[in-house]
Amino acid sequence: QVQLVESGGGLVQSGGSLRLSCAADGFIFRGSDMAWYRQAAGNQRELVAGISGGGTIKSAESVKGRFTIARDNAKNTVALQMNSLKPADTAVYYCTAEESRTGARFEYWGQGTQVLVSS
Repeated sequence: QVQLVESGGGLVQSGGSLRLSCAADGFIFRGSDMAWYRQAAGNQRELVAGISGGGTIKSAESVKGRFTIARDNAKNTVALQMNSLKPADTAVYYCTAEESRTGARFEYWGQGTQVLVSS
């Protein structure tokens, strides 16, 4: 059974930091593309940052220089370090995975963790 379990969300003041972590289980983590998405109230989900199985990183312009994504293939985890947080970063953050297996791609989502940045 595939599981993506996020942790580390919470309430923080503007300018503060949080570190989100996602523990993965039930699929081949090492070769899978991992990402963090977020969804603010009334908005569509958007990509925050992603890291491929080969380590290639992409991130949204709005978080460049502030957020860092990293993966640990030995522990099957992916983390999102968020610094210099702004109220605009308030959202539910989701960990996602894309696994390629038997010629098909499978997409998995976690339940999400709430990040609230106060001004």
